[in-house]
Amino acid sequence: MRVAATERIASGTRACLTSLVALLLLGPGGALAKQEYRAAFFAVYPTAVGSVLDTVPSQATHCGVCHYRFTGGGTRNPYGVLVGVTLPSFPNTAQGRQDAIWSIRNADPDSDGYSTQVEVTDVLNFTNTPTFPGLTPANVGNVTNVNIADIQNYLVPLADGDTTPPTVLVIAPNGGELLYGNGSFLVQWTATDASGIAGVNLFVSLDDGATYSPVARSLPNSGSYTWFVANRPTALARFRVEAIDNAYNTGFDVSDAVFTVAAPPGGRVPTTLRDFDMPGTQPLGTGPLSPPESCAVCHGGYNPTVEPQFNWRGSMMAQASINPLFEAAMVIANQDAPDSGDLCLRCHVPQAWLGGRSVPTSGSQILPSDRFGVSCDLCHRLVDPFYAPENPAEDIAILAALELVPNVFTTAQYVVDPTGARRGPFADAVSGHPILVSPFHREAALCGVCHDISNPAFTRDANGNYIPNAFDAPATSFGSHVIGVVERTYSEWLHSQYNTPQGVYAPQFGGNRLYVASCQDCHMRAVTGRGCNSPEAPVRNDLPLHDLTGGSTWLPPLLAQLYPDMVDPVAIQAGVNRARYMLQNAADLAALQQVRKLKVTVTNQTGHKLPTGYPEGRRLWLNVRFYDQAMNLVGESGGYDADTATLAHDAEVKIYEVEPTTSGIPTLPDGSLFHFALNNAVLKDNRIPPRGFTNAAYDSFGGAPVGYSYADGQYWDDTLYRIPRSASSCVVTLYYQTASKAFIEFLRDENVTNNAGQILYDLWAANGECPPEPMAQVALALEPPLAADFNEDGFVDLADFEFLSDCLHGPTVPVAAECEYEDLEGDDDVDLADVAIFQPAYTGSDTVPPAAPTGLAAIGGDGLVTLDWDDNTEPDLAGYTVYRATSAGGPFAPVNPALLAGSQYVDSAVLNGTTYYYAVTASDTNGNESLYSDVASATPQATSLMHVATIVTGVTNAGGGQKYGVATVTIVSNAGQPVADATVTGVFSGDFVGTRSASTNASGVAVLTIGPKSGRTDFTFCVTGVTHATMTYDPGSNVVTCAVYP
Repeated sequence: MRVAATERIASGTRACLTSLVALLLLGPGGALAKQEYRAAFFAVYPTAVGSVLDTVPSQATHCGVCHYRFTGGGTRNPYGVLVGVTLPSFPNTAQGRQDAIWSIRNADPDSDGYSTQVEVTDVLNFTNTPTFPGLTPANVGNVTNVNIADIQNYLVPLADGDTTPPTVLVIAPNGGELLYGNGSFLVQWTATDASGIAGVNLFVSLDDGATYSPVARSLPNSGSYTWFVANRPTALARFRVEAIDNAYNTGFDVSDAVFTVAAPPGGRVPTTLRDFDMPGTQPLGTGPLSPPESCAVCHGGYNPTVEPQFNWRGSMMAQASINPLFEAAMVIANQDAPDSGDLCLRCHVPQAWLGGRSVPTSGSQILPSDRFGVSCDLCHRLVDPFYAPENPAEDIAILAALELVPNVFTTAQYVVDPTGARRGPFADAVSGHPILVSPFHREAALCGVCHDISNPAFTRDANGNYIPNAFDAPATSFGSHVIGVVERTYSEWLHSQYNTPQGVYAPQFGGNRLYVASCQDCHMRAVTGRGCNSPEAPVRNDLPLHDLTGGSTWLPPLLAQLYPDMVDPVAIQAGVNRARYMLQNAADLAALQQVRKLKVTVTNQTGHKLPTGYPEGRRLWLNVRFYDQAMNLVGESGGYDADTATLAHDAEVKIYEVEPTTSGIPTLPDGSLFHFALNNAVLKDNRIPPRGFTNAAYDSFGGAPVGYSYADGQYWDDTLYRIPRSASSCVVTLYYQTASKAFIEFLRDENVTNNAGQILYDLWAANGECPPEPMAQVALALEPPLAADFNEDGFVDLADFEFLSDCLHGPTVPVAAECEYEDLEGDDDVDLADVAIFQPAYTGSDTVPPAAPTGLAAIGGDGLVTLDWDDNTEPDLAGYTVYRATSAGGPFAPVNPALLAGSQYVDSAVLNGTTYYYAVTASDTNGNESLYSDVASATPQATSLMHVATIVTGVTNAGGGQKYGVATVTIVSNAGQPVADATVTGVFSGDFVGTRSASTNASGVAVLTIGPKSGRTDFTFCVTGVTHATMTYDPGSNVVTCAVYP
């Protein structure tokens, strides 16, 4: 059932991710396991047909000869790598593929001492052949989608039954040593066995052997390993070396005595890695992620307008690991709070973090092959930490195996499927490999995992202050409402009107959707197309475009200068174009003259704050330029000097930003900026909230405005500017900037560790200094105001004479800035000549009320009524009053206690099912109130939801041996009543292929047919959408979504 997301589970049932990675070519540029390559192997080695190389109980006709993932695709094992390198040298024919495989028969790709020819064919000298030519006991831990018990006895050829475990001796650390966190130490051991040592695993205990954590797996028996010691101080450390022989016997040894791990010097605060430990999958707790190139074979290269690969490659998600802004900021974080860089690496370089290469947290052990960002395999292996019956049954065991299961969607507390199984939202995906249907992949909560970031080193106290936890210890709670604030995009959405079943009307973002309700609806908009290159894949109208577009337009094109072999410039430019479109639709901009003031309104059209995301250096601002009749610039606010990258901070400037800061941190003055790992307070946050904002909800997660105020329900901001006397027109521009000059210079100057800040600065300086991106612009002709109307109420009276008197200083006394308009003569002083001009302009006091507001519209929602009306244009307008009644004739009572500045209002003090009648009045600065506007009415009510109750499939005869496929679908409301006049759309697959739609009758039944055709008539039918004039489809409540025939 699609319901509003809560702190525990954020529902949202829009599709997030498309059909999963299909089988990949074992040829150039891919990790293929198509049948022609499998057939070539068994044509060369026919005696292996029917052996474990061909099939095992837990994975029939598998692809484990070449792939770690037995269902095919993903990372290849050493034999698969060798095949991939060899194939291009032979014709791509059946004979050519066989010749390629034959040519490498005498190679030993897995280095176990036996050639492929021996492993596959020598059944005379060995008792367990055929064995896998790419697997050994050392690397078998990398395999997925197979029961290891099925294959563990068929890894290395054995002549007899060796049951003796290896003899292992730990040499160092063996007790008494003093090691320092984040430093390196040479681990040494010996391991011997008659069958040979296949691999070595290393573990460390911090509690005198009570528990052990992995340090490295599947190492060669080299006798030594450079260990980068995690900064978790203890005096009770022991080391364990585990050796596996070629007969799969395991032996181990442990340090004879404890040794010590001490914290290294440095840091403004004494944090360790324990301060940043959090629940979820841990390093070395899962197999490696498949590189994106392996996904591209099926999910790229066929239609760049809709395919996942091209669009993902142009996103900042793909560049997350090579973002120089991230790298420079992480250095400062580690300098300030040692090991806080772990927070960054979890999301930015998940391949390295999961692979145990995140120590030291400087990232110095990250491999080039780790830097593929937030990729296909990470997202498509994410597991919902809250098990529910609709989730894959496999999740029960996965969650049970975790030491700590996350209870929030935040701060990279992800759970990654260790089996490598791929997940997605579509039950009818066409795939060459098994998939798990995952409702979690339709939810905004999945995005929240990396887009709601907290600092677990701080905890919010009863007074709302963020204070440091006890150092060298993990936090006791990890929710966004408890620990320190870094960024809160997901929480902002969670507490907005977008997090409702219907969502918000925003076709500019939704693609094929008119309403958007989740992160995915806007940032993976619905398009029409196939999710992979198979012609059998269904054409979807709700295919999520994997563009993951944000607002970065400056940085992406520059990455080719740093990583020329890792980016696709064409995809990058396409991503920049999408980001520019996103920015240009994120806000509405309006300007209105109010006598001598210009009112500029910025309306937030996003589902989060504007701007949102990582806060430091990121900002929006208004640039207002006034021109005289000759188009000379006569006044400006928010001026930006492109030559110096400097934004002018004039008295009227409006900059939308958040300024996190420090408070009570040793060695840092209170009010210091840009130290994100130590920020525990906010100096300013005037960013514009989204629809549905309330102060109480945002305060609960540390997101309330600071130094500024927004009323509950307000998602716009008004700014007044003084119009220069000579101005006849103005141009207003809303700008966005990813990184300010101050932030870039800080990252350079504060860095005492390496040159990451200098690299970023040089890139910035040589490429436009992060020029601001225009989001919206409006031009306005200005009318000259009424002379001598100094208080701008539309009349010249005694109140205006008081203004004149206050400025009356006589001739030759220069006019003060606030008396500009009192200089009626325009001679740079205020004297009796100006009084002479004032006298004939005198009109007397204002007794004329404003005009009654027009255009009042009322829209009922769930527990609220949204009102909107046209702006009044009176120069002395003070605001509006909303009146409400429960009958058309009244009586009407005011709803708002104070005048409203804007022409919108959300009335949340209403009951669902009751009709309310509204009128609006306008008041001026002299207290004159207009007549009522026309009355508008609305009835708030809970959104009506509907779902699929039954699907019955069958066939009917069409004559002449032809048959139709038939799907009979029943739609009911969530209260169980049949829904008439709903349009049901569904997809037939199998022997019938196509998309069909039909309307429901009075009994809620729609009959969808396809055909006719002859021959086989097996098919699957899946409902893909239901629409209705007044009701909303709730697929999460479906009793059934797909059905098969027969």
